[in-house]
Amino acid sequence: MKRRILLVDDDLAVLLTLKAVLELHGFEVETAGSSAEALARMESGVYQMVISDLRMESEESGLKVLRAARRQAYDPATALLTAYPPSGEHWRTEHQNEQHRNGQERNGENQSGENSDSLLVKPLGTAELLRQVEALLIRHADRQERQRKSAS
Repeated sequence: MKRRILLVDDDLAVLLTLKAVLELHGFEVETAGSSAEALARMESGVYQMVISDLRMESEESGLKVLRAARRQAYDPATALLTAYPPSGEHWRTEHQNEQHRNGQERNGENQSGENSDSLLVKPLGTAELLRQVEALLIRHADRQERQRKSAS
């Protein structure tokens, strides 16, 4: 079964390039050119990962998409894509920010496994994109497995 990714960016060239790269490496990719389109796709589809540009219609559009992704019952991994990385830890969830300030994170994942969000900075080479996507999917699957085990 192919892993499904929802890729969100208002730059058509970036959207089509990343879609082609990911599809060549075995991913099934759907695209959205705006946060509104992404929200509609998330409601009607199931994705293992949602990657969203940070700045689209507004400076917070990407964060809005990722917040909506985290509310989906299918619990996708999420990554923020940007050419302008925010200063500090603005892109992290509040829970991640607190754990980061308290020194509770290790290897990009917080100890509670609360989130596995990642920041992808453009331009991103093919090898680096694939490495980061694979690593995030693995961390996310591990977190989901830990949650399943602790729930039973």
